[in-house]
Amino acid sequence: MVNSLLNGFQNFKKKYFSNESDFFAKLVKNGQAPKTMIISCSDSRVDPAILFNTKPGDLFVVRNVANLVPPFEKDDMYHGVSSALEYAVKTLKVQDIIILGHSHCGGISALCSFCKKEAEKQNSKVKNETEFIENWVKISKDALIDLDFSNWPDETQHIAEKNSIKNSLKNLKSFPWISKSLVENKLEIHGWWFDMEKANLWCFNEKNNSFEKF
Repeated sequence: MVNSLLNGFQNFKKKYFSNESDFFAKLVKNGQAPKTMIISCSDSRVDPAILFNTKPGDLFVVRNVANLVPPFEKDDMYHGVSSALEYAVKTLKVQDIIILGHSHCGGISALCSFCKKEAEKQNSKVKNETEFIENWVKISKDALIDLDFSNWPDETQHIAEKNSIKNSLKNLKSFPWISKSLVENKLEIHGWWFDMEKANLWCFNEKNNSFEKF
């Protein structure tokens, strides 16, 4: 597998440094100026650059388990996603932020599994089975609180994935400088859900609180 990556790098080098020699020279000289930020899942099947056929420099991308945005918290803890948001909005001045979720998300599955166990045990405390994953995906726990997990995964999985996207959109608005940019019409935020089985893209319509096929 490593050899195939090295071969892929040679193809990349040939395309952008031989066939289009001035392409990266301009990126190096002028720096990056992407207009779009995408917060995507770490899932190997969902690569924004491939999905949207973009070139280096087009997207500012943050990838994490389940494409989550935490709420705004100003403390001395580690805030990787929040720092990326700050850089994208304040320095790069991106015009769009997209939360890109997808079907069959392992992170959301972990959250659904935890919520199902918690519902079955009712008042009994459910212990985490992982060191980091469950604590991370609990960012979206409140968005799943009303779901019926008796038939999970089935359609409940997809509803949970979409609800999590909506929760991340809500959390984006908790950042004061994002909220300010939205009011001033300097920024737009979007929630997209990629259906891997049917190769469809669904976009969240805030006005009617539903996802519509693009």
